[in-house]
Amino acid sequence: MKRLSGKQQNILGYLKEFVTEKGYPPSIREIGKACGISSTSVVKYNLNILQREGHIRRDPDVSRGIDVPFLSRERVVHVPLMGTIAAGQPIPVPSQESWSPAAVAESVELTRDLVKGRENVFALRVKGTSMIDALIDDGDLVLMEATQSADEGDMVAVWLKDQGETTLKRIYREGRRVRLQPANSQMQPIYVDARQVEIQGRVVGVIRGI
Repeated sequence: MKRLSGKQQNILGYLKEFVTEKGYPPSIREIGKACGISSTSVVKYNLNILQREGHIRRDPDVSRGIDVPFLSRERVVHVPLMGTIAAGQPIPVPSQESWSPAAVAESVELTRDLVKGRENVFALRVKGTSMIDALIDDGDLVLMEATQSADEGDMVAVWLKDQGETTLKRIYREGRRVRLQPANSQMQPIYVDARQVEIQGRVVGVIRGI
């Protein structure tokens, strides 16, 4: 096995620390920032060397697809990444069928600790800042438990049937209407006819800064 350079040792050490603390691998940009490397190409070059020397495994088809062998494969799950959801005004999505895990090519590799033992978990990338006070920012990933029910105040992915759009908000039922409440003091709630609301999932976790 070839002796690693100082830069490669730093990257490998950071990978081990990050995965141990977070339960999932860092992004290329996170590695570069932590290790003082401004070029993503240089990060990828050194990751390729670490892979070639057997220190890590990489999957280009998986978001954050870096596997450090010391992390037991029994602890790892692949969660389907099912597109973008608005944390702001609702945005159109192609169809309800597109939310099916079978229709999704991309996934995120996480530890079972992050999904809390649930089997029906999927991920959505957040667009917008309406949930910023709940520590969910633009570009984050939310981990969702697939369900059609939720308690008052839960953060949910809601399908608005008549608009063919989806949004991420806290849900409150008020008689014949539903209040979709943002977690941003600068934004107003959305009021919707209860018959037009279908819950697609409930937030069970957040992965920030992806």
